[in-house]
Amino acid sequence: MSAGHSDDLHHDPAVAYESAKLGVWTFLATEVLLFGALFTAYTVFRLTYPGLFHAEHEKLNRVLGAVNTVVLITSSLTVALGIDAVKKGKAKLLTRYFGATILLAGVFLGVKCVEYAEKFHHGLFPRTNIFFALYYMMTGIHGIHVLIGMGVLAYVIVLARRGRFSEKYYTPVEMSGLYWHFVDLVWIYLFPLLYLAG
Repeated sequence: MSAGHSDDLHHDPAVAYESAKLGVWTFLATEVLLFGALFTAYTVFRLTYPGLFHAEHEKLNRVLGAVNTVVLITSSLTVALGIDAVKKGKAKLLTRYFGATILLAGVFLGVKCVEYAEKFHHGLFPRTNIFFALYYMMTGIHGIHVLIGMGVLAYVIVLARRGRFSEKYYTPVEMSGLYWHFVDLVWIYLFPLLYLAG
């Protein structure tokens, strides 16, 4: 293979896109393992202590949990709309949709802080019992992922404002959207597992 042909492959947008996609999916696979281990631990302890888990899950605020579910589902919609906008060459519209997503993520974390404060007020700390130890661990790690996602989306907005994206190149936009959909999907599993499954 000639050096020129190798350079063409290196700068080929399709190759770069597939490489980035593979990298993100590999990263998300490790995240699935992390949350899979937490879900497994929760299931094992729930089967071991069914009475305790039933009693303790009743202390969670289902309304706040449901509000946060709606917030994150809406944020997935705004991310999808942002990706669709950049595919049509509308970078300014992308920044608005991703900005809205960051705002919704802030609302999610704000609601979660209210919920945590409510639990602490009633003496429900991580050391209270195994249910709340798992609750704080699972929702806390998810919250960290939300914060990371906010940072990634903010960086994409900065790049968009610098004119880095067009209808021909938007790989970082799509990869950040993929990560955000994963974060939302994790919560879709956490909400019924923690708040509804008595």
